Amino acid sequence: MNLYLWIILAILALPLVLSFDKKVAYVRKWPTVLAATAIVAAVFIPWDILKTAAGVWGFNKRYVGEFAFYGLPAGELLFFVVVPFACIFIYEVVRAYFRERTMRVSRVVWLLAAAALVVLGLVFRHQTYTLTVLVSVAAVLLLAALWQPEMLGSFHFWLAIALSYIPFLIFNGILTSVPLVVYNDAEIWGGRVYTIPVEDFFYSFSLLGLAILVYRPLRRLWVRERA
Repeated sequence: MNLYLWIILAILALPLVLSFDKKVAYVRKWPTVLAATAIVAAVFIPWDILKTAAGVWGFNKRYVGEFAFYGLPAGELLFFVVVPFACIFIYEVVRAYFRERTMRVSRVVWLLAAAALVVLGLVFRHQTYTLTVLVSVAAVLLLAALWQPEMLGSFHFWLAIALSYIPFLIFNGILTSVPLVVYNDAEIWGGRVYTIPVEDFFYSFSLLGLAILVYRPLRRLWVRERA
């Protein structure tokens, strides 16, 4: 088994084992979680294929094996299932163990933030990865502001995002320090936290933000149908 698959299994292990915690009861939510991850994967896998084909990043075959689906190794494909699964688990743990508090922020603030990110992305349009991650975060903020503004004012949402950066720093640090994923320096700012490109922090927010954004209404629908 290649290193990438070992990393994916390590990411999956804790939420999988703790899915049976009675207070979180994550196992009961698996149908909606998997539906949400399927939607996220349908968005991000084509993006990943295009960026890999364009040479924005690539994969070290020494650590990912020879198998590839349109340039993506097995570990990369599983990434888009396992990471949203683990992130939504963090969100559900936060919901179970922390009291919700609502922050009142005008929808206009989020719309302006989205617009500012798009403008910043256009400034760096010659750096493909920088442009796409800034626009993707803007898209998540815009979609949330118009569809679920209450999510952006949710303490649970922001705490889950903040906590998700702990495993992100650990596992993405491994991926980029080995290196298992290799970035084209011409397509990024060049700034890094340890070995992690700054753009990856934006990428993570857009991926996990979309996962929670999609999951929330699916969860409510599932609860109503089972009532």
